[in-house]
Amino acid sequence: MINKLFQSSGFKRILIFALMAIIIYALKDMINLILFTFIFTFLMDRLVIFLSKKIPINRKILVITSYATVVSLLTWGLIKYLPMIVGEITQLIKQLTVFYTSKHDNMILNFIVNRLEEIQISNYLERGFTFIITYFTDISTFGLQILIALLMSLFFLLEKPRLIEFTKKFKTSKVASIYAEIEFFSSKFVRTFGKVIEAQLIIAVVNCVLTTISLWILGFPQLGGLSIMIFFLGLIPVAGVIISLIPLTIIAYSIGGIMTVLYVFIAIMIIHAIEAYILNPNLMSSKTNLPVFYTFLVLIFSEHFFGVWGLIIGIPVFVFILDVLEVTDNDKV
Repeated sequence: MINKLFQSSGFKRILIFALMAIIIYALKDMINLILFTFIFTFLMDRLVIFLSKKIPINRKILVITSYATVVSLLTWGLIKYLPMIVGEITQLIKQLTVFYTSKHDNMILNFIVNRLEEIQISNYLERGFTFIITYFTDISTFGLQILIALLMSLFFLLEKPRLIEFTKKFKTSKVASIYAEIEFFSSKFVRTFGKVIEAQLIIAVVNCVLTTISLWILGFPQLGGLSIMIFFLGLIPVAGVIISLIPLTIIAYSIGGIMTVLYVFIAIMIIHAIEAYILNPNLMSSKTNLPVFYTFLVLIFSEHFFGVWGLIIGIPVFVFILDVLEVTDNDKV
């Protein structure tokens, strides 16, 4: 009975999955490089496939041209806008700190600030801002990680056909059974995790653009810093909208009082409705339609194990696990 259990394909699959999970957790110090490489490779591969259908030129030339364009745009953006954005984020943090440490005449406002302090929401905001500032000020480490990730993804796409052919040789090797399981998980991972990350990026960009335009109309200061904050928080499903409302309402009250706060709430609710009823159904798989309780539960545990990155990759990883377990919504056609 025990021998049959050990020899069963289901047990092998579970064992290999657990081993892969342990290895990934052991490499969590390299999580930045791993995720950047995967995300760049996945997105650039999608871009190259799209362009190759429109432009009939050699694939390698198309890959090199695409990467050269992306690197040029990134370099130009960093040189021109990085000092301004860092300065605006610093001013934004100072403004929020002054608000939290000051006493207000409005009793309701004082009550809200006290409740926020009780649930230590300022600690989460501080960690988020510290994460952003660390990444954008420690440009040497961050830039090196981006460069290595770009180079690895470039080499992968340049040699993609050869890599596929070489990897297929493991099918007839002595580790064929292990390779079959790794191939199964890899295909599931690319199909679910990659596409959910891609959808989250698109939603975050649209959310950032619409929110920044709304804040510009309302006369908000430090739009560069706010747009960066909104973009990163937009990568966090559900919770990102709630967290972003806290600094936005504080700034709104500081510059225009209760009416500006009301306008911000209305703008965010409209943008969130666009995200929930238009973007999510068209970009996300039906399996990502998780209950809010599950969403927050996944975010809490993923943040605990992987820090701020966990807030971004928690839901895609959970969707990947659901896909592996073949958990589907039977009500969906």
